[in-house]
Amino acid sequence: MALTTAKSGLSRARQGLAPGGASGPNGPANRKSKLSAQTSRTFFWLLLPSVILLVLIHGYPLVEAGVQATHDGSLIETGNFVGAENFANVLSSDAFWRAARFTLLFTIVGVFGSWLVGLGLALLLRTKIPAGSTFKVLLLLPWVVPIVVSSTAWNWLVATPGSLVPSLFRNLGLGTPLFLADPTLAAVTVMVFKVWISFPFMMMMISAALASVDSTVYEAASMDGATPWQQFSQITLPLIARSTYISWILMTIFCVNDFPTIYLLTGGGPVDATTSLVVLAYRSVFQDFQTGPGVAIAFLMTMTLVVVSVLLYRQIRKSSVE
Repeated sequence: MALTTAKSGLSRARQGLAPGGASGPNGPANRKSKLSAQTSRTFFWLLLPSVILLVLIHGYPLVEAGVQATHDGSLIETGNFVGAENFANVLSSDAFWRAARFTLLFTIVGVFGSWLVGLGLALLLRTKIPAGSTFKVLLLLPWVVPIVVSSTAWNWLVATPGSLVPSLFRNLGLGTPLFLADPTLAAVTVMVFKVWISFPFMMMMISAALASVDSTVYEAASMDGATPWQQFSQITLPLIARSTYISWILMTIFCVNDFPTIYLLTGGGPVDATTSLVVLAYRSVFQDFQTGPGVAIAFLMTMTLVVVSVLLYRQIRKSSVE
């Protein structure tokens, strides 16, 4: 009984409660509450100017985009109000759904392809390899080099029958593949190019996550007889899950909104085989001068990205709790 009373007293003391009940008006809990409220007010007033500035910067373009999406105007004039007609026309268009299918495939390959390559290289760099630091710097080059330079180099490698890679195939007796002229090969080439320029980002994200994992966890698992695959699947992947979901969210946004990778390499061709939603929106606004459908496509892309981000963010919260 005495031990229980003592434990109860200690618990109440940690909570700032007086022996006879709740703390008085000047007790520790009350002072802490006042300090917390004062700190919250201070943070609010410090953040308010930044929040107002962000709302003004992003709010006006959003409102203007909403106006353009509900009118049949051009780059010069707003046009007449048509309501949701632009969205209906876009959703009933075959070109939109072809672009949506390519965007989905492009995003899946871009996200998971770059993640798998980045994960493999991040795990490799954790081992003792000769000139590991130099190797890591070289692996960052596809991400560091400007996209214009990278796309020009890839065009030089695969664009024409006389380019280096088609010539190599021809000399090996495998024919002369037209990587940017054949619809299927062009789509594959664009996706491989996306993985090529994106895996360094994934590698750095995963390397940072792996660096925070305590090595003693693996030592304990080895002593318990865990195989390398068990250590990878039951220790490494769960411990880097939070960073993994964050990298997936970011890479999904990068892929869906990726205009230069596709446009500089293929221009959306051949026969629209590599036309993504962002390329289709660009053509609608700046080539066909129909801002309504183009902005409607952009709104649909944004809503899809918000849904995907929310779903992945829930996974981040679950992994944090676990």
